[in-house]
Amino acid sequence: MIRRTPILIAASVLLAACGSTPTGQPKTELTLYNDKGAWSKYFTEMGALSKQQIDLGMKPVGYTDEPTYQAFIKASFRTDVKPDLFTWQTGGLLKEIVGQKQVAETTAIWQEAIKNGDLSEDVATYYTVDGKQYCVPLNVAYWGMFYNKKIFDKHGLKPPTTWDELITVAETLKKADIKAFYHTSVLFSFVWFEQLLAGTDPDLYDRLSTGKAKYTDPGVVQVMEKWKSLIDAGYFSNPGDKTDPADALKNDKVAMVSFGTWFNTSMTQRNLDAGFFVIPNVNASLPKTSMIFESGPLCSLAKAPDPAASMKYLKWWTTTQAQEKWSSARGDVSANPKVTIKSEVLGQVTKDAGSGKYRLVNRYFEATPPPILTAALDGFGLFVTKPDSYRQVLEDIQKKADEYWSTHQ
Repeated sequence: MIRRTPILIAASVLLAACGSTPTGQPKTELTLYNDKGAWSKYFTEMGALSKQQIDLGMKPVGYTDEPTYQAFIKASFRTDVKPDLFTWQTGGLLKEIVGQKQVAETTAIWQEAIKNGDLSEDVATYYTVDGKQYCVPLNVAYWGMFYNKKIFDKHGLKPPTTWDELITVAETLKKADIKAFYHTSVLFSFVWFEQLLAGTDPDLYDRLSTGKAKYTDPGVVQVMEKWKSLIDAGYFSNPGDKTDPADALKNDKVAMVSFGTWFNTSMTQRNLDAGFFVIPNVNASLPKTSMIFESGPLCSLAKAPDPAASMKYLKWWTTTQAQEKWSSARGDVSANPKVTIKSEVLGQVTKDAGSGKYRLVNRYFEATPPPILTAALDGFGLFVTKPDSYRQVLEDIQKKADEYWSTHQ
C-alpha cells in the first residue's frame, strides 16, 4: 500500500534508531521503517507481541510520502544509517535492489514456512528473483469494490455480479445525484486502467507489462475509450478532491471505492461497516473473473545492523501467532493460509482466490517497470482531468516503454 503526506523525522532520531549495537551485543529491539505511517498503531502492537513471544521488540518509523520514503531507503544503501527492517514493493523495485545486492535472501525462511503451511508457493512467486526468495510478505491484498451499505440500502441496490449490473447501479446513483465511484489524479490514478484492462483482456494486460504489447495497440486504446465513457457519463467523483477516500465513503461523497483489502483497515479505524464485492469483468466471456492482487514485502538489508536478529523477526512474522494478530487488528486478510479472517466477506474472497476461482492479476504498480510506471502515473493523472487527451497520453507512455524495453528485453 502507498500513501502521500510526509512525516518529517529528525536526523538525530534516524541515527539513534538505525545505529548498530556494540560488537557482540545482539539487539533486543529492531526499528521497522515503513511507508505506512497510518498503521503505526498496528506495528506498535506487533512489536509488543514479538517482545513477548520471541524476546525481540520492534519500533515502527512510518512515512506517508512514498518518494521521500524510497529516497531514505536507497540512501541507507550508501551510508551507516541502516534500518533493521523495512517495507518495499514486489516487481521491478524488488528486482532492482536484489540486483544491487542490497537486500537479504530469505529462501530458508520461505522453505520452512511453505513446509509448515504458513506461506504458499503461489505467493512465493512474487518474492522470487533468479530462483531465490527475498523478504517475506508484510501483507497481501485482493482488490475489489468497497461500498457504502447505507447508500445501497437506501436506493434498493445490491452488489452487482455482471458489468451491466454495475453500470445500472452507477446510473441509479447518478439519478440520485450521488457519485458512484471514487477517482483521483495522484498516485492511484492507475486503478481504473488496470481494472478495465484486466477485466477486458488479461492476456493483453500481461503482455503490456512485459513489453510484448504496446500502449497504442487497439485493445489498450479501447480500454481508455471505455474509461473515458464512464467519466463522460458523470459516474466519478472530482479527481482533484483531496478528501481521503475512506472519509469520502463514510461521509456519502461517493458510494464506491476500488482498492485492495488493506483498505478495510481504514474502515476499521472509522468504525464504518462497508460492504465489499468482486468487480465483474467487462468481458463476460472470460473463463474467470480477473482479480487484481498485490503483496507488500517486509525486508532486511544484506548488511543489516544485526542480521541474525532481523532474520529471527522475519521468520516470526510469517507464523500463525503473529499473523492472527496482524490480520485481526487491521481487519484485513493474511498471507498465512492458516489464519482465520475476521471479516466473513474478505475471508470468503481469500478462500475463493486460493481455490483458483479467480484469475489473479499482478497489480499495475508492481507489474510495470518503474520508468514506465512513472510516465503512466503522470499520464493517467492528466487523463482523468482531461479525458480527451487519452491518445496523446498513450503515445507518451509508449515512448517511455520503447525506451525501456530497447535495453531490457
